[in-house]
Amino acid sequence: MTSSALVPSSPSSEASADRIAEVSRTTAETRISVRINLDGTGAARLSSGIGFFDHMLDQIARHGLIDLQVDCEGDLHIDGHHTVEDVGITIGQAFARAVGDKKGIRRYGHAYVPLDEALSRVVVDFSGRPGLHMDVKFTAGSIGQLDTQLVYEFFQGFVNHAGVTLHIDNLKGFNAHHQCETIFKAFARALRAALERDPRAAGVIPSTKGSL
Repeated sequence: MTSSALVPSSPSSEASADRIAEVSRTTAETRISVRINLDGTGAARLSSGIGFFDHMLDQIARHGLIDLQVDCEGDLHIDGHHTVEDVGITIGQAFARAVGDKKGIRRYGHAYVPLDEALSRVVVDFSGRPGLHMDVKFTAGSIGQLDTQLVYEFFQGFVNHAGVTLHIDNLKGFNAHHQCETIFKAFARALRAALERDPRAAGVIPSTKGSL
């Protein structure tokens, strides 16, 4: 038999703790600054240089109720790869910093989101173990100025630096815009569920290991 003593912190002190982070990343290819508030209202200020990508980042903010600021200057004269990947990396780093030791969060989140004919499912675990499993067959090679191959690169960068396990499945859809938007909306909703504070587990790390 295994027993453990859990001494939760007071819910009031935990609820008042700021989950805000600012991260900057500078390379020869991109200059990026990100600011997030995990307990925001969905406000966003986004400037990646790729309009449709900004539209997808806005879904994360709006549907995740996360305040998100992204300013990026990238080598778009080459293509969008470095910009999209490095934004994913920097947002992932900001999430890792803002969520901290993960005490009191629900840890797991999932969401199904439809948009007309498209339907996607996203499941996330703030496990501390990076892993991306993505099954999406886009019906177009680009949406606006966004190469659809780069959606994978964004999420790969995110999971590697946020330390999460992420499963993304587009279950239905023939319009690439709809496919992509359901993915990002479901991702946002899954994040919102996973990061929500659980009043029944205030101050407790949601793992039998005692750490994540």
